[in-house]
Amino acid sequence: MSLLVVGLSHRSAPVSVLERAALHADAQVKLLQDTVAAEPATEAAVLATCNRIELYADVDKFHAGVAELSTLLAQHSGVGLEELTPYLYVHYEDRAVHHLFSVACGLDSMVVGEGQILGQIKDSLAKAQDLHTAGRLLNDLFQQALRVGKRAHSETGIDRAGQSLVTFGLEQLALGADVQEWARGKKALVIGAGSMSSLAAATLARAGVAEVVVANRTGERAERLAQILADGDDTDVLARAVPMDSVPGELTRADVVVSCTGATGLVLTAGTVATAVRGRVGDGTPDLAADLGPDARLGAGEATPPRGSGAAPGGTNARGLTGAAADENCPLDLPAVPATPGFSLLGEAAVAGMPAAELEQHAAWVDNAPGPQATGSATALDPAEEAEAIAALAALAATVGRIPERRKPEPVVEAPRPAPVLFVLDLAMPRDVDAAVHRLTGVRLVDIESLADASADAPMAADVDQVRRIVADEVAAFGAALRAAHITPTVVALRTMAADVVAGEIARLEGRLPGLDDKHRAEITQTVKRVVDKLLHAPTVRVKQLAAEPGGAGYADALRTLFDLDQETVAAVSRADNDSENSKNRGPA
Repeated sequence: MSLLVVGLSHRSAPVSVLERAALHADAQVKLLQDTVAAEPATEAAVLATCNRIELYADVDKFHAGVAELSTLLAQHSGVGLEELTPYLYVHYEDRAVHHLFSVACGLDSMVVGEGQILGQIKDSLAKAQDLHTAGRLLNDLFQQALRVGKRAHSETGIDRAGQSLVTFGLEQLALGADVQEWARGKKALVIGAGSMSSLAAATLARAGVAEVVVANRTGERAERLAQILADGDDTDVLARAVPMDSVPGELTRADVVVSCTGATGLVLTAGTVATAVRGRVGDGTPDLAADLGPDARLGAGEATPPRGSGAAPGGTNARGLTGAAADENCPLDLPAVPATPGFSLLGEAAVAGMPAAELEQHAAWVDNAPGPQATGSATALDPAEEAEAIAALAALAATVGRIPERRKPEPVVEAPRPAPVLFVLDLAMPRDVDAAVHRLTGVRLVDIESLADASADAPMAADVDQVRRIVADEVAAFGAALRAAHITPTVVALRTMAADVVAGEIARLEGRLPGLDDKHRAEITQTVKRVVDKLLHAPTVRVKQLAAEPGGAGYADALRTLFDLDQETVAAVSRADNDSENSKNRGPA
């Protein structure tokens, strides 16, 4: 049997795909049960976090295993296999071990070095043990991964390379300010009472918030978390629990919101958040200008010129004329140009992308149209010069198919948004908070997608290289132990066969020497056993050493062939060993 992992994470898939593929608790249970029921797999474990979904299995066939595990992931995530496949990665045998050890050390996390993943790996193993889907291989693998992760954190400074996802998220909310200074005196609302929400509540309490309100669908869990916060020796924070239907009201009082639930739909809609901040910043209404795009950012009383008017924002059209009569009989429809901020309406920008035929019509219209009239200090353009320029542009358009915009657009100056009055951190996958909240005035939202973008630029600590060396050493040691364990049932079967031979020969000796007393019989028996043990000792020790080396799997087959060992006897030893190991490991890790 061989270790195989198929999965997707923030490194292989966009957040939108991870959201849709997220597995709730019941789906994880069904996935594990269906995996071990499938033909290629005998063991299975699921590692599902806010930024990864991975299915580990012990399979007897690589290609069949990849196909089966990929299909099962698609079925239980609800994302079609064809859509999911481009985002899946596959690791096999030593590479699978290396991957899990790297994950356990925080090297593959969105925030490099974070330690929360160790708790998630422990929970994953406990779930597989409870469902009896983890056998000897996955028990050994996940428990060793936990040890490797703890070793990395204790022997290196990997903790300095990154923080928990909660801490990193709060730093993003604070916009570079010191988190404790930023959080001091604020009122926090924490939605959810799971491990991530509990960590967020504790982190906020230690940062110095004045109050933490916990909302959860299960009231008992919310009350327990609130009680823990209130009784904490290292914090001085007011904490209370509220039901979920009190969230809209609590939003109006909160300064910071952290949400991480297992809900499959939105917990906070844009409308709910907009209502909560109404009256707290300006008129508190949503930033409709941001929702509708650049055209909505006109000043009071301004409006986008009606289609067909040809007017520029300042009241001047492409010919430098003003007023409604300026575009009379003009064959070009130019309102799309004024709708593009930062572009001039004069010269090439006015006709960029126009077909050559229309440009020629415009040139003819310019030749026959009355000359421009100067108004105020404006300088009129010479119709002949303009016609010549447009004709040249038309010739170029006929050659390349369109007129390229060669002028660099001027940057659009947007009105500054007011300082946020509500900070929202969404750590759920799929998201708890409507993405449209990003566009609300007075609200700063940081979600998993924002954290992924921010963490891509985070510096890597020098300790990361040391952790990678630890992972490489541990992978080699685990592989050697696994290969050595693979030959152990064969060695045990060989020694069992030798013991049976000794017992048979002693029985024959007793038949030939019926008068042999007990003392001499015992001495003869012990002598024969010592001879057999000494003959087998060196070969069995050496074969274990050779089997532990890369490519040593064939030594077990050679041993079975040389000594004509019964395959079923070897398999029986292996099954008995696995049953003993499984019964020992069924408790929590």
